[in-house]
Amino acid sequence: MGRSPPGRLRSQRRDGLAASEAQEARGTKVADAVNAASTTAHGRDRVLIAADKFKGSLTAVAVAEHVTAGLRRVVPELSVEALPVADGGDGTVAAAVAGGFERREVRVTGPVGAEVTAAYALRGDTAVVEMAEASGLQLLPDGVFAPLTATTYGSGELLRAALDAGARTIVFGVGGSATTDGGAGMLAALGARFLDADAEPVAPGGGPLRDLVTADLSGLDPRFADVDLVLASDVDNPLTGPKGAPAVYGPQKGASPEDVETLDAALAHFATVLEKAVGPQAATHAKAPGAGAAGGIGYGALVGLNASFRPGIEVMLDVLGFAPALERATLVITGEGSLDEQTLHGKAPAGVAAAARAAGVEVIAVCGRLALPAEALGAAGIRRAYALTDIEPDVQRCISDAGPILESLAARIAEDYVS
Repeated sequence: MGRSPPGRLRSQRRDGLAASEAQEARGTKVADAVNAASTTAHGRDRVLIAADKFKGSLTAVAVAEHVTAGLRRVVPELSVEALPVADGGDGTVAAAVAGGFERREVRVTGPVGAEVTAAYALRGDTAVVEMAEASGLQLLPDGVFAPLTATTYGSGELLRAALDAGARTIVFGVGGSATTDGGAGMLAALGARFLDADAEPVAPGGGPLRDLVTADLSGLDPRFADVDLVLASDVDNPLTGPKGAPAVYGPQKGASPEDVETLDAALAHFATVLEKAVGPQAATHAKAPGAGAAGGIGYGALVGLNASFRPGIEVMLDVLGFAPALERATLVITGEGSLDEQTLHGKAPAGVAAAARAAGVEVIAVCGRLALPAEALGAAGIRRAYALTDIEPDVQRCISDAGPILESLAARIAEDYVS
């Protein structure tokens, strides 16, 4: 394929379910069955399943699989199309693979220095890179946090692997990070130099950035000048301050109140040193939406890699080919593990619902837990939500037995909405 036009993402997809690494073989079989039924069914309704993962229970691929099974329990010949989605956080690569991208694996530096296997997705010269694959919370050993020292170095290595594979358009999904280093590790992996008063490289992590004296970005990989890098995230926080990365997300990564203060000051200092190195745009980018995404890796991408910021779900819907799939649908089923206030601010179900409402297609949601009133759902374009807790009040059972319960929930949807 030729190179994508600058500033545009190409919308391409292949129908059907694939799978994440652990489910790939089974997911492919499901895809074949779903697609075969989609082309032979003659019913009035055509259902598009465009749901995110149920975090801690089911991948987005598995959600689609179980919803399909539940619908077909009631309407065996129902036409169903599955398009697992993600908003840029963990699960983004799996959604791209399910949408027809090729899964690629590479060994990179994990958040605490140990080598890990990370994956990205590639189709033609478009890559989907998920920073959580290299620098995510799930990679911390035995859940031991490292708020001051966790590094994004491996995310830079993952981006370089995508470049080496020929990518010229890169969707960089950021979320689920173990890190708060402002993207310094990522930039160092790509050729930047961050030195202390002794002209030695500063140690990994956000905390040591307080010792930064000199920043040199001249050695950054020159290929980024010709790459359309899209920063895809569901958060629009700035780098520092009361709504910045350390204050809002640091505690989720094990940061104490003292750690939050240290990290906020270190990242502010990082931005000041970069301003001396590259000019006033470094200060501007620090306040930009998305700068605080994934511990500030958004800032590193904006100031060092000339990235552009877009809400993650919008980018992924473009990449996965949601618009043509929506044209074929008479009902959309979306969802995620918890439908709550955060859902309304850039999460996948809200993005799916907004696009479907604009096209005049009705939307139903499934979830593990529902914490939104009907009025809020309606304002978001979701007619009704079905929660696992409607069937099983025990939350722990909802988590451990999510698949079978979700199938029963989908059967209810079929009875209520499908002909």
